[in-house]
Amino acid sequence: MTTEPVGLLRGKGQFLDDLRFPGLLHMKVLRSIHARAHLLRVPSSLVGRDLHAVLPSSGEGAAAGLTGVGEPAVAQDLVNYVGQPIGAVLAPTLAEAEDMAASVEVEYDPLPPVVTVEQALSAPPIHSGVSSNVMTEFTLGEPIGDLNAPVVLEDRFQIARVAANPLETRGALALFEGGRLTLYASTQSVFSVRGALSQVLGMSPESVRVVQTDTGGAFGSKGSLYPEYVLLAHAAMRTGQPVKWSETRREHLTSSRHGRGTEGHVRLHAGRDGRVLALEGEVLVDAGAYLCGLNGSTPRFIGYQLTGPYGIPRAFVHARSLYTNKVPLGPYRGAGRPEAAFLVERMMDRLADELGLDPVEVRRRNTTEVPTLSPLGLQLPPSRPFLEEAVKALSCPSPLPRGAGFCLFVLVPALAPGEGARIRVKDGKLEVGVGSHNHGQAHGAWTERLLTEELGVPPDRIVIHTADTDFLGRGIGSWGSRSAMAGGAAVVAAARRLRREVEERTGGFDVDRLLAGTWDVTVFEPQSGQVNSLGANLVLTSVDSLGRVTVEEVLAYYDLGRVLVPKAAESQVIGGTLQAIGETLSEEVVYDAAGQVLTGSLADAGLFPASPGTPVRVKFHGAPSPIPPGTKGVGESPTVGVPPALVRALETSLGHRITDLPARGPRLLAWKRRGPVASNPS
Repeated sequence: MTTEPVGLLRGKGQFLDDLRFPGLLHMKVLRSIHARAHLLRVPSSLVGRDLHAVLPSSGEGAAAGLTGVGEPAVAQDLVNYVGQPIGAVLAPTLAEAEDMAASVEVEYDPLPPVVTVEQALSAPPIHSGVSSNVMTEFTLGEPIGDLNAPVVLEDRFQIARVAANPLETRGALALFEGGRLTLYASTQSVFSVRGALSQVLGMSPESVRVVQTDTGGAFGSKGSLYPEYVLLAHAAMRTGQPVKWSETRREHLTSSRHGRGTEGHVRLHAGRDGRVLALEGEVLVDAGAYLCGLNGSTPRFIGYQLTGPYGIPRAFVHARSLYTNKVPLGPYRGAGRPEAAFLVERMMDRLADELGLDPVEVRRRNTTEVPTLSPLGLQLPPSRPFLEEAVKALSCPSPLPRGAGFCLFVLVPALAPGEGARIRVKDGKLEVGVGSHNHGQAHGAWTERLLTEELGVPPDRIVIHTADTDFLGRGIGSWGSRSAMAGGAAVVAAARRLRREVEERTGGFDVDRLLAGTWDVTVFEPQSGQVNSLGANLVLTSVDSLGRVTVEEVLAYYDLGRVLVPKAAESQVIGGTLQAIGETLSEEVVYDAAGQVLTGSLADAGLFPASPGTPVRVKFHGAPSPIPPGTKGVGESPTVGVPPALVRALETSLGHRITDLPARGPRLLAWKRRGPVASNPS
């Protein structure tokens, strides 16, 4: 397998659908057609009907210490979202499996579903044994009390659910030989999948091997264990034959973890000089039907970032995740960071309008000159010097003109608990495996650079191993803007340990001594604390007479620390910017009142086209992080910074306050025709 661009362009990749094994069976999953219902009759012959396991929390944001109703590997008596697996069929070809699935008859007794956050707060619990539809609940900071502030502003916000929609949807292939299970998967973390899968199946981790195939994108959706993987493993163990499953786009839209799905209520207390004295927030997360990991911890993570990059002295947040009859929520590029930034940045713009000040100036008055710990626990670098640099680097006009929006944000990478790496020297080649493995971000390029710097080994003698739990037994995965930070630190630590071993055993070090020997070093480099960084976006737009938006230019100024592969970093910013524009203008997974998913295709999902018509200008700030190799996060920055800036640009063009995402065309057209409202931005 190869995950590097040159190999992929030459057709040397090996994605899931490239895998072929003798006797291969194809699995088709039977799924609920109701959002909530009793299962009255399901054929007992379906694969997995004898599975009574519950999925543990896994992947990014795994909800350690949180309790809630976990998702069954296969629904038994009750289904709780459209698309929930209730069993599977197997056949020698995919077409036969699809025909078999279409012939299966299931009887349901539908129940009233809970589809919205408002319903979840008032409706009876969707699960037995719990007292309400509150999955998790947190408070952060201290109650504000009565400040008698000269300016008090509040607003409500809604950010719709979106699907990750990578080019390659989810899929896996399972083999069971000699009492050992091997799962080939399009995934972000072989380690989280192995740990959760072995737990569900009651097997030792050593008897489960997970290998990452070349992976055509993920954006958060492929980091955890899904019910389908358990069904797949069960089928392979039951039949003794290899079994493969690949989801359709429709299945991805209904049954893969969605992102976002957040409502917020924010109140700012400020002085007439524009300085914020306190912030109060309520965060409600549409978590879906089961606690699966991040959906339980997300409200706390959003709340913790709600003061943004500002020196707001007092804050209090009440944050809850709520059960609804939808597919469980999961990570999507940013995973809590964009939601928090949207809430606080929209309020900073509201404050600027209230006081008749330039939005950049309001932000400047609330930035800090020194490192600051927020009242919610967020560690902030000095934000005023960065803001001044960003304004210059982006040639930010003052005051901001109509059709322009600005955002200042803090990026919180998922650095802890660290990452693993292994370096093996064999037959004159240096082989390396890193826990934070590639799914489209050119990890191999920065890995090669670090090894060349640390050990002097030329790139043509370096072999990058695909993520494989047999080659590297302990690691974490790729998410949360962590890979070059945590993974890079692990590569550096492994290289330096290897160098010491060569020096100690041979009396010195050079490349010839290294490559002539046989060496094997494995490390897990622990990380803790916060290494947060700052970013800024300036977005310029126009809206024509039909309400059509032209994003004329997106400018980015991000603190990435030491940039190891500039073109790869720039590409991530450009791609993330297009995703952010789509999320702002059109992307949404829509449910009706019965809990049916109305978003059935890529066209329905509202993805923004990868068009060369949107110029993205990228500039990087280079203050190295204290963690070798001096890198900081990048991958999620555009989805954090672009939406608030783009929304501000739209609302100044239209003269209407925008509080919900996406800001769809029909509403924009109505506002354009109606003209500016005096109390709104102009």
